[in-house]
Amino acid sequence: MNVPLLDLKAQHEPIRKDLLAAMERVLAQNNFILGQDVKALESQVAAYSQTRFGVGVSSGTDALLAALMALDVKAGDEVITTPLSFFATVGAIVRLGATPVFVDIDPVTYNIDANRIEAAVTPRTKAIIPVHLYGQCADMTPILEIAAKHGLAVVEDAAQAIGSEYRDGRRAGSMGTMGCFSFFPSKNLGGLGDGGMVVTNDETLAEWLQVLRVQGGKPKYYHRVIGGNFRLDTLQAAVLSVKLPYLDRWTKLRQQHAELYESLFRQSGVEATFGVRLPHAAYKQNGVAHYHIYNQFVIAVPKRDALRDYLKEKGVGTEIYYPVPLHLQECLVSLGHRAGDFPEAERACRDLVALPIYPELNEDQQHYVAQTVLEGLAG
Repeated sequence: MNVPLLDLKAQHEPIRKDLLAAMERVLAQNNFILGQDVKALESQVAAYSQTRFGVGVSSGTDALLAALMALDVKAGDEVITTPLSFFATVGAIVRLGATPVFVDIDPVTYNIDANRIEAAVTPRTKAIIPVHLYGQCADMTPILEIAAKHGLAVVEDAAQAIGSEYRDGRRAGSMGTMGCFSFFPSKNLGGLGDGGMVVTNDETLAEWLQVLRVQGGKPKYYHRVIGGNFRLDTLQAAVLSVKLPYLDRWTKLRQQHAELYESLFRQSGVEATFGVRLPHAAYKQNGVAHYHIYNQFVIAVPKRDALRDYLKEKGVGTEIYYPVPLHLQECLVSLGHRAGDFPEAERACRDLVALPIYPELNEDQQHYVAQTVLEGLAG
């Protein structure tokens, strides 16, 4: 049996007619950049994320970059973040000349360890970027308390977490100064190409983001600042508006798949026998871990690479998120970090592997994945 890591064809086929109709409408309107569909999607995503404003941008990367630009992050500033994330998290900081200051992760949730953040604050700290990794919110209450105490902005990197909720029901992206989403095709809400959005409750920041995304010009051709080309394509917005009403259903299916995986793995005793660590949903309501949206289902496995090779041989798709922690990336050598500086993030990069969790996965496929993992572990 072949079980891919992700099957977008299975997602798109049932809504193919609606997707094509939306694209044909945009083609007929002949308005391909920042059209009415973009405005509509901005309102829809803002409401979904419990915020007042949404500003569509060209990618999740540019969402982070534009958010930091709106905060006037620049050379000499420091931004605290996690060493376990997609490179865009740190890339946006460095591109503005600021210095990323890393704080190690919580080894249970893999999100930034909020208990370590305050020790990293200096007079140069401008902002904190918590990453809601794999679809679960970072521990935001202490992060927001630290930010308020020291007068810092909080930019939530919610690229993998649209619809995820914190323990009090607040949604990813709504708790900090701004929240940043990615609509890369593999995300829970994915387009047919790149796209992103910044959400906020601050009207001034929303207006500033709208200026920054069009080269800093307002009105057109009159440039108050240097911005960028961060505009969201109308075609992507139209596609995403078709998909958004399905998002809660897709999330529920991911959560059901996670529950089945956990049941299968626990019944087989992989934790005690092979030292496997299953995902931990930190926030629950009535005992149900519905606040985790499982953009990825990651397990920690000793001898991870050997298991991954076996799964590939048996037709099971996997991925490593991420093989190299940010502080050890070659292009950041000037920061002076060494192996051992952030041991929990380094351990995660060595041990974690993601299994298929997409909504259209069926039970037979999940049973096959679980059985194949067991076979691979048994060697």
